[in-house]
Order: sequence, then C-alpha cells, then structure tokens
Amino acid sequence: MTIETLRNAPSLVITRTDAAAALGVDPRTVTAGIENGTIPSVKLGRRVLIPREKFLKLFDPDD
Repeated sequence: MTIETLRNAPSLVITRTDAAAALGVDPRTVTAGIENGTIPSVKLGRRVLIPREKFLKLFDPDD
C-alpha cells in the first residue's frame, strides 16, 4: 500500500493498517496519531476508520 494507491482507491475510508502501510510505520503509530488528533478518524461501532480524503490532505504538497 502506498500513498499513490490510496489516492486511486474508490473507498471513502481506510483502516489503520492501510494508513500504516502507506506511511511505512507501525499501526500503533497511526493509533497514537488518531488518539492525539493529528490523524482524522471516525468511529463506527467498535471500528475506527480514517476518512481517505482528509488523510491524503495531510500529505498534499499544495496545502
């Protein structure tokens, strides 16, 4: 999984595992980012999902 793969994905959300793979970090690092508010997330039941577009915007060089 890469940032480019995420850009082309049809899904509205990604998992912590997908985000970690794209960033090359441990999923616990993504969890820490979610908990401290640096990575946007949505909780659906027990699942925590990351809005794909908001996540990608964090790494947009035009912003």
